[in-house]
Amino acid sequence: MKSYVSVCAILFLISSLAYGQTSFIENSFLQKESSIIESAADSGHYYTLLEAVKAANLDKILDEDGPFTVFAPSDMAFKKLSKVNLRELLLPENKQELFSLLTYHIVAGNITASKILKALCNGNGKASFTTVQGDKIYASMDGLDIILTDRAGNKAKITSADANQCNGIIHEIDSVILPNILITANLP
Repeated sequence: MKSYVSVCAILFLISSLAYGQTSFIENSFLQKESSIIESAADSGHYYTLLEAVKAANLDKILDEDGPFTVFAPSDMAFKKLSKVNLRELLLPENKQELFSLLTYHIVAGNITASKILKALCNGNGKASFTTVQGDKIYASMDGLDIILTDRAGNKAKITSADANQCNGIIHEIDSVILPNILITANLP
């Protein structure tokens, strides 16, 4: 047990430094004075996410309220989406499913990469977070990478962490994770 705690402490320190460097270099465009929506629009990485957020009427919430932690799928992440057709979700009759998908990527509060790592250390390498949608997402480590997993086993890696905003934090992820409602849905 003592060995695991030592390894966890070293991993926490290295990962904190690694994520801190990545955030500073890759997210220098994201200003703390900006909201999550403003920064996402300025980044050029989240056009698909922003389109979906507007269609679900979440843009006002993510522009003003908070704090929120957003695990933001990049445009490339949405291109990998195969189980659920995003075009179908953007139709007005599927607004509830779209809302569920987007809110599954949001956790209330400011959850930095170091807080995720601390939760992983406290949970012997496993942690879970309840999203504002109501389902849990699960976190684990793969080397130095933080991996998020949904209940169906779909995985997303945090590729850029800790973009602090005036109303929360953005962590860019490389895949879209799905809430239970969409795992069992029969959408094209």
